[in-house]
Amino acid sequence: MRCDVCGNDYDKPLLVEYQGRDYSFDCFECAIAKLAPSCGNCGIQVIGHGHEAGGDIYCCAHCAAQAGHPEMRDRI
Repeated sequence: MRCDVCGNDYDKPLLVEYQGRDYSFDCFECAIAKLAPSCGNCGIQVIGHGHEAGGDIYCCAHCAAQAGHPEMRDRI
C-alpha cells in the first residue's frame, strides 16, 4: 500500500481514519506531517494536546499568549 505522503509502497502500512477520511502511511513521521495541526503562532506542528483558544491550536501557553490569549497556562 502506498504512503499518502511520500509514496513509498510499504507492506505494513499504518492505516488511519481521521475526520471521516482514510489514510495510509509507511511511518509515524509521514502521519504527523500530514495530520498534525500547526501552532497558530510559531507554526511548529503540534503533536501533543497543545492548547486551543479562539478556534486556533497552539503548541504551548507562551504561543497562545503571544497570539492574544494570556489566560492559557501550561500544566506544571
